[in-house]
Amino acid sequence: MTESAADRQPGERSVVAAIRDAIVRGEFVPNQRLVEADLSDQFAASRATVRAALIELTNEGLVERVQNRGARVRAVSLEEAVEISEVRMMLESLCAAKAAERISDAEVDELRELGDRMRAAVAGGDVVGYSGLNQQLHRRIREIGGQRTAAQVLERLRGQSVRHQFRLAMRPGRPQVSLPEHLAIIDAICAHHPAEAAEAARVHLTSVIEALKSAEAEVSPLHA
Repeated sequence: MTESAADRQPGERSVVAAIRDAIVRGEFVPNQRLVEADLSDQFAASRATVRAALIELTNEGLVERVQNRGARVRAVSLEEAVEISEVRMMLESLCAAKAAERISDAEVDELRELGDRMRAAVAGGDVVGYSGLNQQLHRRIREIGGQRTAAQVLERLRGQSVRHQFRLAMRPGRPQVSLPEHLAIIDAICAHHPAEAAEAARVHLTSVIEALKSAEAEVSPLHA
């Protein structure tokens, strides 16, 4: 019988999270080999726990296993990151619309407060804090919307493209662009306007796609 994420031991869950975070932050770079013995020492975990964690991360699309070479960080190209964002656009729009239909008064207050914290982070130049609030907002919209299948697919897609997203979030001026987009999503959901919420989500993800392409062009001008 297949073991679910909830059935895994706490040690395995923490190692999965630790390796995932290291990939996201760039401590483990694309195509870098992930040696079980080294990871076991680094995270004070058994080889079996590390092996199970690498299998989970392979399923998430963050790690790939190469025959006779073991595991390595999977490199996600710009083209694939754009494709992932295009799929996210459709699913995020669905979740935003569902959230607008289902949101409670308490959840309205929660999203409004989250929007205020995002404003404060941008005003204070807290790029890392804003990035975390960004992720929190998208997660809460998925949870409020209650579309579990879409939420599960989105979580896996987010994992695969998260390094591109993190680099984009750190780009100078990007928070000032994305903040009003996020606030528009919040406003539409809190007003119980599903169509407007879906459109606001589409506008935001379109902006993400264009920013990804622009950032890549600046890094590699000869390939623009």
